[in-house]
Amino acid sequence: MPASYAYLGPEGTFTEVALRTLPESATRELVPVVSVAAALDAVRNGEAEAAFVPIENSVEGGITATLDELVAGAPLMIYREVLLSITFALLVRPGTKLSDIKTVTAHPAAQPQVRNWMKANLPTEVVWESAASNADGARLVQEGRYDAAFAGEFAAARYGLEALETGIHDAENAQTRFVLVGRPARPAAPTGADKTSVVIWQRDDHPGALRDLLGEFAVRGVNLMLLQSRPTGQGIGNYCFAVDAEGHITDRRVAEALMGLRRICLEVRYLGSYPRADATVQDVPTPRQGTSDEEFVAAADWVARCQDGRF
Repeated sequence: MPASYAYLGPEGTFTEVALRTLPESATRELVPVVSVAAALDAVRNGEAEAAFVPIENSVEGGITATLDELVAGAPLMIYREVLLSITFALLVRPGTKLSDIKTVTAHPAAQPQVRNWMKANLPTEVVWESAASNADGARLVQEGRYDAAFAGEFAAARYGLEALETGIHDAENAQTRFVLVGRPARPAAPTGADKTSVVIWQRDDHPGALRDLLGEFAVRGVNLMLLQSRPTGQGIGNYCFAVDAEGHITDRRVAEALMGLRRICLEVRYLGSYPRADATVQDVPTPRQGTSDEEFVAAADWVARCQDGRF
């Protein structure tokens, strides 16, 4: 397997900046690719050791391109996550003024994060066009295809542009979550501040179907950190659900919740258990009474004694 990480390129994306915060990135070849799908396919095809892609932002929620690619195709597994604070700069060719701008571009996930700023600062006739990534938008401005791009200020020098405006964001403290994805393997040991990701397909549509799925987590005291529905492609009303749950698959409460889902769901795809980027062990609440590993073990021991007639 090549010692390389594929990431959403080209050079100068927020994805690259987040990837370079991982210590192991210094010992890998970092390979920019044109899309999230291309990055994940590089792993599936054995062309890269892992892929690094955006999966969620604090303004719009889950990145659908990533979620859909993880749902479909050969299974992959999340190993790490990184949180990056996001602010944009308006990158233009030297000499361009705000009044000159008629077309702007960026990744589709950027638009909800700069929409209000655009209304307040750019001419009303400005046309938005989506790019494969924010850095790709900067490249297109360099080539003269658009007047301006929303991207990281750090991308300006890479593409011979200048930052006409900086610090652009509609939401304070906006963040994007990125994940390192590889082939399935044994998950890393629990740290005490972990997250487990799965995709679940309900067996049939009936009143309370979603409640039944969520109940498997609730009765075991497992807190959910993300729940997003995605269409299965099998017709209107057919959805699967991407779930991030607090805890590690080796935690008894998490393992038993997944076993419960496996019994009642059409399919459950395990996407990994990995350290949380937003918490340390000190930040994670103590499991509520009745849901600790020790209490699960004690309850199982009690049932075994009852079965043996040892009351």
